[in-house]
Amino acid sequence: MRTLTAAVLAVLVAATAAAQDYFEFRRGRREPPRFPTAESFDGRFNFCRLMYTRVRREMGGQGWWTDYPAADVNFSIRLAELTKTRVSRTADGDPNHLVVRILDDQLFQCPFIIISDAGTAGFTDEEAARLREYLLKGGFLWADDFWGTLAWEHWASEINRVLPAFDYPIVDLTPAHPLFRTMFHLKEIPQISNIAYWRRSGGGTSERGYDSDVVNLRGISDKSGRLLVLMTHNTDIQDAWEREGEDPQFFYQFSPNGYAVGINVFLYSVTH
Repeated sequence: MRTLTAAVLAVLVAATAAAQDYFEFRRGRREPPRFPTAESFDGRFNFCRLMYTRVRREMGGQGWWTDYPAADVNFSIRLAELTKTRVSRTADGDPNHLVVRILDDQLFQCPFIIISDAGTAGFTDEEAARLREYLLKGGFLWADDFWGTLAWEHWASEINRVLPAFDYPIVDLTPAHPLFRTMFHLKEIPQISNIAYWRRSGGGTSERGYDSDVVNLRGISDKSGRLLVLMTHNTDIQDAWEREGEDPQFFYQFSPNGYAVGINVFLYSVTH
């Protein structure tokens, strides 16, 4: 157990130049999804992002590929640097991050999955049943980067089709939850906006104004208390990873705490 120390911040700062090269190379174009193959899973960590059908639009959102692929790459690198987690690599040495479709069998090879812009996702009955099977077999889903009342209500209705609220209620998680101290000691879940809003608003973080001024950390657990779904609402934790190399002020303000949250969530999910 430890706080996010100056030494950890130094590790992140030292790698920022490499991250800037990454962003310059990819700026202005969208990469195609990297789907898993039979050779993708080698027993090391793969960052898995959930692909879904977008059934509604949210300002600033891009559906499943929001924050992709820079967040996936950067988180994998920092996880390897700040923990002893072995990260899967491609033949070129890059993190072997993956995009998984709900109905693909490879879903069950990913113990830790992130869904971005979750307030726009829609699941068919078959997809809802498959996600339920995945979660009850030991999987973990983290929904991040969705803002305001409408996005929350839509996401809650969709995830309740996966895990019915009567048996699997959504509950608020407080700082007493062990997730807050898995590795780093967190006092709260920070509100992190996307970098474009932060710049445009002169440093603001509530992307929907008064309708998103409070960060919500919520979860769904099974009957034994194992956390199945984590929801970080009214914040964009992944932008702290995705945009770490683009603006020094944004980096110092958000990235250390964003990585602390991400690493705590990952370690908690794979040890419970």
